[in-house]
Amino acid sequence: MSKRPWGYQPLQQRPDPQWSLHPDTHAVRAGLARSGFGETSEALYLNSGFTYSSAEEAFDSFADEVDHFVYGRFANPTIAMFEQRLAAIEGAEFCVGTGSGMSAMFASIACLVKTGDRVVASAAMFSSCYVVLTEILPKWGVQIVLVKGNDPQEWARALSEPTVAVFLETPSNPLLEIVDIRMVSDLAHKVGATVVVDNVMASPVLQRPLSLGADVVMYSATKHIDGQGRVLAGAILGSFSYIHEKLNPFVRHTGPSLSPFNAWVLVKSLETMSMRVERMNNNAQVIAEFLESRSEIKRVRYPGLKSHPDYAIAQRQMSGGGSTISIEFQGNRSDVFRFMNALRVIDISNNLGDSKSLITHPASTTHRRLTMEVQAEMGITESVLRLSVGLEHSSDLLADIEQALK
Repeated sequence: MSKRPWGYQPLQQRPDPQWSLHPDTHAVRAGLARSGFGETSEALYLNSGFTYSSAEEAFDSFADEVDHFVYGRFANPTIAMFEQRLAAIEGAEFCVGTGSGMSAMFASIACLVKTGDRVVASAAMFSSCYVVLTEILPKWGVQIVLVKGNDPQEWARALSEPTVAVFLETPSNPLLEIVDIRMVSDLAHKVGATVVVDNVMASPVLQRPLSLGADVVMYSATKHIDGQGRVLAGAILGSFSYIHEKLNPFVRHTGPSLSPFNAWVLVKSLETMSMRVERMNNNAQVIAEFLESRSEIKRVRYPGLKSHPDYAIAQRQMSGGGSTISIEFQGNRSDVFRFMNALRVIDISNNLGDSKSLITHPASTTHRRLTMEVQAEMGITESVLRLSVGLEHSSDLLADIEQALK
């Protein structure tokens, strides 16, 4: 019973580097916890529970007196590797992985609020985020205030009284509106609000909200972090006090857990995230510039274009325009559908941040749940498309778009 498995021996850890590592290096090595077998690739621990050497060790583990995994809903070695790796890339103190991007979004705000509290948010956002903020949280007695654009006076007015949380989605999905994170964070902190930024559209590669004054960053890791259409996952990053005093008690008891297998996929995906996002960003810039020159297109919204109304802010807080383009056609829905159906390389899909280029019609897919009035208020018309640019060669993507426009 006490015999060790074949080849097992205690692993001798090498000393950590005595210099600050680049995020690209963290993407390959941060959080790496090898077992005694010394495997090169990260191990996958597909287990829900853990054993203890004694009843006393179990007692101490649940009392947080010793460092020991206790249950898969709380923590798991593979999930911990993903969390520590993403935290190192982001420059955050701690990270918590979740089962989806929306579970991350909901938990990041829900752990902060109670009846009578006030939340301020940017008006431009993904449809499910809108439902959480304007339908679900109000049922708990939480007041929601939405602010459009970047007018400092509008934000100052909204943040002129005590506020528990501020939620920003920048760039927004699908119209890629930009919010000045630094400006809003400075105003929010004056009234004691915790600033949560949905950084999905920019990814950890192109925008660092924590360095701009935000307190919490959340992701749908399904997008650029996996970026290959394989797993659902989310992540929430922030300070020790936020994670351990606010978030952990909420997620441990409500259970939006990330699976170990999905975490393992994400650990490996992080190794190539920077290269993928940079290639996608470069492709998107080329395509956005091409689309802007076409007479069939009424408007192109892309943070890397000088025509973007918040181009100056995007230049300050992003290192690239991102992988997604908002396109408004001159025609109606029939014209837009005819263009989509004529594409031969780009797939029709409601996902984004994928290695494959994907296009969708938000009004009838991702934002269909919203009323026509809300869609119109957001600027989502029947002639708007969202293009998520992938890793294909830009010449093929341009050729595909050009022939479809004909």
